[in-house]
Amino acid sequence: MTSNVEIARLGYEAVRRGDVDAIRDFLAPDVKWHGGDPAAEGACRNRDQALNFMRQAGRRGPIGELVNVVEAPDDRVVVIMRRPSQNEGEEPELVANLTTFRDGKAVEMVHFPDAADALAAAGVAVP
Repeated sequence: MTSNVEIARLGYEAVRRGDVDAIRDFLAPDVKWHGGDPAAEGACRNRDQALNFMRQAGRRGPIGELVNVVEAPDDRVVVIMRRPSQNEGEEPELVANLTTFRDGKAVEMVHFPDAADALAAAGVAVP
């Protein structure tokens, strides 16, 4: 059986390649993707909305570099990414998604603009 860490890595690589459809199998039909409030405007409430968001993000430019995928309690992982710098000379930001899995499928992804906050929310020590 593939671990949640491996699933997250495979999904990230598929998105990075621009093959968003390849991750369809990794997402639950009712997956939620949001910044902390699943009811907020712009939050994704199902797989189709999440895939559309990924497609649009890919059109805007590179999604950044995968830094690490950290296993967390309760079938969760923290996917840490280095976002490309928006301005020349600016340090790239570390952002993260705290992703919850059930039966090998992502059921919720919560975006954190600061990777340390995602690790703290997951109950994982900052590496």
